[in-house]
Amino acid sequence: MPKLATQELLKKYPVTRRFLVGFQGTQLPAEIREWLGKQLAGVALYPRNFKIVEELSSVAAEIRSLASGPVLIGIDQEGGTRFSLPEPFTQWPSPSELGNLGDANAVKHVARAIGHELAAVGINLDFAPMLDLHLNAASPVTQVRSFGSEPHLAGRMGAAFLTGLDSAGVLGCAKHFPGHGDAQVDPHEDLPVYHGDANRLTQADLVPFAAAIAVGAPTIMTAHILLPKIDPANPASLSRKILTGTLREEMHFKGLILADDLAMGAIARRHAPGEAAVGTFAAGADIAMFCHDVTQVAPAMEETRRALEEGRLSAEEWIVAGQRIQDTLEKTSHAAQQNPKIIGCAEHHVLAKDLRDRIAKLG
Repeated sequence: MPKLATQELLKKYPVTRRFLVGFQGTQLPAEIREWLGKQLAGVALYPRNFKIVEELSSVAAEIRSLASGPVLIGIDQEGGTRFSLPEPFTQWPSPSELGNLGDANAVKHVARAIGHELAAVGINLDFAPMLDLHLNAASPVTQVRSFGSEPHLAGRMGAAFLTGLDSAGVLGCAKHFPGHGDAQVDPHEDLPVYHGDANRLTQADLVPFAAAIAVGAPTIMTAHILLPKIDPANPASLSRKILTGTLREEMHFKGLILADDLAMGAIARRHAPGEAAVGTFAAGADIAMFCHDVTQVAPAMEETRRALEEGRLSAEEWIVAGQRIQDTLEKTSHAAQQNPKIIGCAEHHVLAKDLRDRIAKLG
């Protein structure tokens, strides 16, 4: 693409619009502050970024104040796992416990309560529910975090979770597509391998994601896992066959595809930041996540810009992704911030206790 044409395209849909980033410490780095003013898609927050609820609320407010428009502010709140928020946020049963209970309506109420507590501190995106099936008993990924091994049950629970979040004005994120059911290693460390074929994938691992899409999942996060019987050359996050062919064309997903943190060992051991970012965009992802080392983001942005100019990324697909991101961001602009007193409120504690009592009776 001619450089002038690229510049015109990037005025409307800048490179920053394709990234969601995280940081260390409790202060927003200068780079993120600058990118927020240039249409950065979003910021991921973690317990490392705050010590008390007021600090979480403050950093979310600062992100919104610096942003040039609506911005995604995401956090992991799965409930009952290591990817959950500490007290005073309500402590919920884990997805595996809720899956054993099998009550989709209860899951919807939990997710609605989670959404209200997140909205109270200015969070508009929950990186949940996790829809990976717990197929490998020794999996370091799915233990406790999965709704279980039965595809349709996991689908019902995940759909209910997304519906509950939506009723509280918070975006959900079905993860990790197309599933970590075979994971024997943690993708934070290295690349897991899925040993099934396309038929098994369709009959099992994709079922929960189909249920999520059916209820209008606004975002889906990719899995860093290799599926050698489907695409032997690329992990799912960098596979056009999986993201565009399966998720977009076969499953008709219309929302945002988020590439999970590209600095995880599964990807970073094999690809430089820029190569990973260009690879996931070429595969069909809308947003690339770099959540831990902010110094990796600028090189990734620069390589993305160069790939667009050189025609390694499609201008037409860049426009479609840019508009898809904009449409999603506009939905977040209407979400009202809740009263912070709802965090850990009596009503939520009663719900959590009632559920734990029901779960205990299962034995």
